Amino acid sequence: MTRRTRVLPALAAGSGEVAFVTRGWSETFEHDLTWNEHSHPFHELLWNERGASTAVVGSRVWTVTPSLGLWMPAGTMHSGSAIAGTWCRAIFFAYGTMTPISPAPAGVEITPLLRLLLERLADAELPAGSRAVTEAMVLDVLAPSSHELLLHVPTSGLLRPIAEAVRDDPGDPRTLADWASQLGVSARTISRAFNAETGTSFARWVAAVRAQHAVGLLTRGWEVDVVAEEVGYRSASAFGAAFRRTTGLTPGAFRAR
Repeated sequence: MTRRTRVLPALAAGSGEVAFVTRGWSETFEHDLTWNEHSHPFHELLWNERGASTAVVGSRVWTVTPSLGLWMPAGTMHSGSAIAGTWCRAIFFAYGTMTPISPAPAGVEITPLLRLLLERLADAELPAGSRAVTEAMVLDVLAPSSHELLLHVPTSGLLRPIAEAVRDDPGDPRTLADWASQLGVSARTISRAFNAETGTSFARWVAAVRAQHAVGLLTRGWEVDVVAEEVGYRSASAFGAAFRRTTGLTPGAFRAR
């Protein structure tokens, strides 16, 4: 599959003149696409109508789906990627016209109500009065959610080989004890390091890697049982339960979208 790269500039929050309060953006990608590290002068709310994309800020990697969006504050340096066939959506919010929902990137659950409001804002022909009312309603319901596909990638010398191995092969069956033996340290040392660097346990971190990888495979049309085996689950039901806990959708429902 051909991968394309799109180069965008790094712009400071509020730089330049922006002739809108909110503006919609929509694009479907024919090829796998990568964005360089860049930033925008306006805030963004990103989500997908179909498929999966990623946004990377430092050592944090978010996966964006139809049900899990991402708030990206103005001026935040980030890179990203999208899989061929993904239909990406966004609403841009002019800097200084609203109180940001978060000073840092944050996951946003795309609820049915929020989706309807965002669809309305995306209409370029929406009358000014109706747009102002809709903008106010969006800001009223828009809020960060703890429900997000976020992966903190550890970078220490101790955890880097583990992170690289699991991200290269999410089906890697090695346990905490296996890694401790291989690296010549105690399992407790690795466990403490994971909590300190990523804010979560080794097991939950692996589950997040697997969920992000599974989203990509499902987007490409892989069957659920094949994806389950590829990312290291012994059964499709076990994979389905883990995937739903992480994304809010069953694998079948996500694949149908």
